Amino acid sequence: MNDKPTVLFVCVHNAGRSQMAAGYLRALSGGDVEVLSAGSAPKDQINPVAIEVMAEEGIDIANNTPKVLTVDAVKESDVVITMGCGDVCPIFPGKRYEDWELDDPAGQGIDAVRPIRDEIRARVESLLADLVPPRGAR
Repeated sequence: MNDKPTVLFVCVHNAGRSQMAAGYLRALSGGDVEVLSAGSAPKDQINPVAIEVMAEEGIDIANNTPKVLTVDAVKESDVVITMGCGDVCPIFPGKRYEDWELDDPAGQGIDAVRPIRDEIRARVESLLADLVPPRGAR
């Protein structure tokens, strides 16, 4: 049995916000969290500006592929973070749901996407602190 928490990040296109959040959580959790991301209407590729701003942080999301949101992905997750996907996300009892209101980086330039990235990082750090105790405290 897997005792690591599973977090699912969901946004409409699974090409920007959710991919950046998943990239941060994978990098910052050191493998202590299972990370999924999906979209209600996924694009064909990751937003190139999102790839660029994450590369500035040393996180490579260039080879990620947007995925469609499935009921199974929600079922296997302990925490579901939505980012503007509206009411298309299935709701299951016993799951933790959060809705992060973030600007959509789609069609934005790099100077507009950096603050979105930075807000995502702060929220991911807070989520991680809540999900996984510091290494010395385990």
